[in-house]
Amino acid sequence: MGSLTKAPGNVRPYLDIYGDFIAKNAGAVSQIESALRSLTYIVPARFKDVELASESLHSGIQLLSLYHDSLLARAVSSLPSSVAREKPTPHNRYTKFWTQKSPSYRRLALLITVIQYTELLWEMAAKRRGKKMQWHVVIVLELAKAICRLLLLKLTNSRPLLTPPLPEREIDPASLDEGMSDLESPPPEPSSWRMPRTGLELPGLPNSGRISQYLLSKVLTAEDVKPPAQLLHRIRGTGYIAEVLYIIRPVVYAVAMKKFANDRKSWAPWLLGFSLEYAARQMSKQELEKTVPGGLRGLTQLERDELTRRAWAMGWWGVRGAFYENVTGPFLKSIAGRLNDQPVLGLLGGVLGDYQYLWDNYYFSTATL
Repeated sequence: MGSLTKAPGNVRPYLDIYGDFIAKNAGAVSQIESALRSLTYIVPARFKDVELASESLHSGIQLLSLYHDSLLARAVSSLPSSVAREKPTPHNRYTKFWTQKSPSYRRLALLITVIQYTELLWEMAAKRRGKKMQWHVVIVLELAKAICRLLLLKLTNSRPLLTPPLPEREIDPASLDEGMSDLESPPPEPSSWRMPRTGLELPGLPNSGRISQYLLSKVLTAEDVKPPAQLLHRIRGTGYIAEVLYIIRPVVYAVAMKKFANDRKSWAPWLLGFSLEYAARQMSKQELEKTVPGGLRGLTQLERDELTRRAWAMGWWGVRGAFYENVTGPFLKSIAGRLNDQPVLGLLGGVLGDYQYLWDNYYFSTATL
């Protein structure tokens, strides 16, 4: 969203005013975004007759949140040093390092994120022009994401990719409000104490109400002192091949799904896609076991988190392709039918039925990469 900072002169003042408003109301803005996002999940209406309008709303909220992330990150960076900041997560430390070091990384990561936020909307629009156009758009988008990820793999010197590739929002609204207040009316300098023998001055203590937070922010672990780039080990050989397989898997699966579009119960695309992802995971773990001191136990917290995320993401294969058509689909439809007959549980059955409509008709509704 950095391109918005280069807006024409007649628009820039309004963007600055909007940015100040977001920074001064960070807590309320985050709650509103969360409520709207939850509403689009719970009521996917993504209803059959207004699915395009509903998905447009969902994509718009996601893109607006992405812009708000950049505004809040800029506001936090301008806070005075006296304001206590939240300790960044390993994911944010790593991704922030690369976004600041490499403009190319930032642009590619932003492009991947924008595609992910809008891919289902593009697919819905393409489907209105026929199945052939739908699969054409799906393959083009998956290919674009794969190319961007392969370039990121090169830019990061062969380090595994993280999802999401951009820093996540990690802001304490109270600290931000305090900092914005300090910018508008700077607080008096904290009283210092002069040591009688040496004449040196010791700075005053922070606000007594925030001493605990101040002390916790100074606690460091072994990974906190590592350079951000070392939070992920470089991969070579089998590990590199595994990462490439993981990146191109969606493209291969989408092409296979298009080929078997007239036989949705065929197991060939599902087995191909699942085998590629499972093989990539096993090859990656074996390579890490061999090359990282201490094996899998020697992985950083960031590496363990990414492996865990990828493991959970494999659960989505239960609602894809032939597995959904032959196993989970009929089972979920029977459950939804039973729930619809219940007075209160009928609402849950309706939501489940709406999501089944998405899984039945759209590829990107179960995409995880």
